[in-house]
Amino acid sequence: MLRTTTKLSKAIIDYGLEQYALELETDGLTIVPPEITGVTVDAIDQCNTALLTRFTEMTGCPISLKKGPQAKLIWPNNAKKDSLLTPDEAPEPTQMLIQQLLQIHRCFRDLAVNPVVDALINHMTGELSYPGLPSVRNRRLSSTNSFIKWQGEHGYGKNLGLHCDQGLNPLPWGHTALTSNATWCLTDYTEEDGALAYVPGSHRSNAHPGPNSREQAVPAVCPKGSVIIWPGSTWHGAYPKKTPGLRVNAVVYYRHQSVLPQENLKVTMQNEPWSDCENPDLMGELIGFKDKFPYSEQNSPVPQIA
Repeated sequence: MLRTTTKLSKAIIDYGLEQYALELETDGLTIVPPEITGVTVDAIDQCNTALLTRFTEMTGCPISLKKGPQAKLIWPNNAKKDSLLTPDEAPEPTQMLIQQLLQIHRCFRDLAVNPVVDALINHMTGELSYPGLPSVRNRRLSSTNSFIKWQGEHGYGKNLGLHCDQGLNPLPWGHTALTSNATWCLTDYTEEDGALAYVPGSHRSNAHPGPNSREQAVPAVCPKGSVIIWPGSTWHGAYPKKTPGLRVNAVVYYRHQSVLPQENLKVTMQNEPWSDCENPDLMGELIGFKDKFPYSEQNSPVPQIA
């Protein structure tokens, strides 16, 4: 019989995260409450304020947590083609993705370096080690985004858009997460409010969702301030929001250092205030400023005339 043994890091033990690490192993998803991460209500409210301000700047439409957008919105230039449905089936917008959160406000940079989340992400992506050399943690930032959702049917369809985040990586996958997700819930998450949908234990299949996966999906229900964490092999999607107001999150998306990032953070953050956060050293490591690859100039020694 094949038996897999998982070693817990010192950080997992020091922060008392054994329960959450076990849930990642068994269910492929865990929900960590704010009393464990230490993120305050004020910090979450600051994130909401920053996102709603940016939403209005980008769309010209006033918006509030209780009422949602205050004007009718449409997709420009046939943007429905990016929906998971066909253009004829895709509804008008009931969700918007705001990208590059690290550049918007320090509150998002602080979420990205939360030590509790970092310990759990590191648990999934592991460390690289060679004999005689210090080990290197594999997790890096891939992107930071926010899904702002309001009442209506977003274009995920009857199957809830179930997918694996690491689906572009060739099969077979192993136990090590190639990508991982930490979704900070800036509002309450319930099925009626458009919560995340996932299939417990699906990460163990190391495969893409099948046609009947929707029947196995359950909502990730949790209060505002919680963070939902899962590896890139877990089948997940989202329920439509059937209630007034907004469902808001801040998604810190991670990658194994061998995987291409969604945002080229080494470039886009180079002249941004990346060090203005609770842990600048960790932020620099997560962005990969000191990584040897990918390089943009000669970084290997050149011999000189003696």
